[in-house]
Amino acid sequence: MSLATQFLRRHRRLLLLCAATLLLHLLAIDWVGSYLAGARQGVSPAPAALMTAQLRLDLPRHVATPELAPLAPIPALSAAARRARPAAIAPIAPPAATPASTGVEALLTDAGAMLAMAEAPSQPQSQAGAAQAQTAATAPPVAEAAASAAPLEMLPPQAMRRYKVHLPPSADFDMDVVRIDADGTRWNGSASMRWHTDGSQYEASVEAGLNLLVTRLNLLVMRSRGSIDDFGIAPTTSMQKRARRAETATHFNRDAGTITFSASERSYPLLVGAQDMTTVPFQLGGIGRADTNQFASDIDMQVGEDREATIFRFQLVGEEELDTRLGKLITWHLSRPARPGSYTSKLDIWLAPGLNWLPVQLRNTEASGALTTQTVSRITTNVTGK
Repeated sequence: MSLATQFLRRHRRLLLLCAATLLLHLLAIDWVGSYLAGARQGVSPAPAALMTAQLRLDLPRHVATPELAPLAPIPALSAAARRARPAAIAPIAPPAATPASTGVEALLTDAGAMLAMAEAPSQPQSQAGAAQAQTAATAPPVAEAAASAAPLEMLPPQAMRRYKVHLPPSADFDMDVVRIDADGTRWNGSASMRWHTDGSQYEASVEAGLNLLVTRLNLLVMRSRGSIDDFGIAPTTSMQKRARRAETATHFNRDAGTITFSASERSYPLLVGAQDMTTVPFQLGGIGRADTNQFASDIDMQVGEDREATIFRFQLVGEEELDTRLGKLITWHLSRPARPGSYTSKLDIWLAPGLNWLPVQLRNTEASGALTTQTVSRITTNVTGK
């Protein structure tokens, strides 16, 4: 019998005890390590965007909203009326006790009467004199002044609903773009969106394009700037440049109370809370951020585009979970259905309550069936200002 065998027999119990002790230590170390790793994982903070993106809010109960009348443009003025300068018109002193004096007073109080008198035959020679000279010399400027003032009286008395607005903080966005043509052809691209505000002024922009084999096709470039007032975003100037089209500008003339366009001679009355295509998603986000119950009824807002200003009506579709490169985001889906006679495309916007109600997905469905979807891939918030 070898010495090793004798040693094992004599110290078998000791060896078994040592082996059992070692095994118990290994199991204990493994358990402690697993426990500490689980505890460390439990207290490790998740990225802020992912934490806040899972915010769930109760959806308001829908309330029926009355339809608004279509918004008509302001009637165009004649060239003579556009050249009229009412401030330069001298006051007319009506002659006493003559038929012409009554006519002049009517002209001053009633534009229609003035136009009738301006077109009426000349007075008889026996009544001409000074009264005829005065009316003949001053009637056309008065008529032009009345014509220039007429559109202000003809503005539609349409009242827009006023919303509480708490605008989102500044943010820069990177977005993935997918376009599917009506024939099913798929295109991929990218977009950048910018929203900067200091609480009193703002600048916003969108640039979206498709990636081709050796180049990039810009689908859309939009820029907007203006101020912040009691009703939210108040655009001053908006610019649009679409693929294969000339750049156009929309002007929100707040002193004159009109919306005008570089690509059209039309003008529209400027209503409360009017927006442009760049600012619409951020205004909607501000409405939700201020009070979600405002989405119980449809949201109506005037939107100035490159040639016209129409009323957009957005409806709350519901809560949806989006798969993005930021992870799964809980969103509120708003939709503006196509409206024959006003606009033929459908616009869908997804707002993320957990991300300060910023827009995280936009989709435009054209009348042909073509879809263009922009989905967020990166957000940098609080870039400047508030």
